[in-house]
Amino acid sequence: MSETNTIQVQEVTKSFGKKVVLKDINFDIKKGHIYGFIGPSGAGKTTLIKMMIGMDIPDNGSIYLLGEKMPNLNILQQIGFMAQSDALYEALTGKENLLFFASLFKLDRTEKQKRMAYAVQLVNLTADLDKRVSTYSGGMKRRLSLAIAIIHNPQVLILDEPTVGIDPELRLSIWNELLRLKNEEGKTIIVTTHVMDEAEKCDYIAMVRDGSFIATGTPNQLKEQYEVNSLDEVFLNAGRKKQ
Repeated sequence: MSETNTIQVQEVTKSFGKKVVLKDINFDIKKGHIYGFIGPSGAGKTTLIKMMIGMDIPDNGSIYLLGEKMPNLNILQQIGFMAQSDALYEALTGKENLLFFASLFKLDRTEKQKRMAYAVQLVNLTADLDKRVSTYSGGMKRRLSLAIAIIHNPQVLILDEPTVGIDPELRLSIWNELLRLKNEEGKTIIVTTHVMDEAEKCDYIAMVRDGSFIATGTPNQLKEQYEVNSLDEVFLNAGRKKQ
């Protein structure tokens, strides 16, 4: 595995019963890049992400993250994962959730407090930390899930639709921070999204449909390749070409 590649996916196929969810997926993700998976629900994006972090295993093929074949428990300390469905303890407060998840990682007390303050400020939850999560709106739960994903300062952030239900101003603030983490700290960030203006912020995108990559490249490369002005048009044209 190349030193500049954080993730390598080689010939990965996955089926559930008779349904093929992913077919012969190959790609590399370089260190310090934002990589976006774009596509409709059911395209296979979440299944691919689950295999990348070791929550699921390919039927065929291999996945390497930070030089280690997945699944690998030791690598989890280096991954920040935000699932599509919020995995929170609703009977606990926001602060109690953060403390619990922070305790799973190798953080000393000072670092834990520092990272918690950073995370809750980023997602604008400081005023709501003492409220039970059961009282949170859907958007607040997404924000808490994002805070949990970044609390241990991971090398790799894997975020499954991180801004769903989040207001436009905060969404912009979160994306500005993701860009800063990439540019200033060299983080590798993987994002799934339905939102094409978010896809424009990625260094490299893969458009996923029916378990296959129908188009890959930088946003500008794809628009030039299909001679269109928007990624929406790229997706539509790539889908027609695939058919």
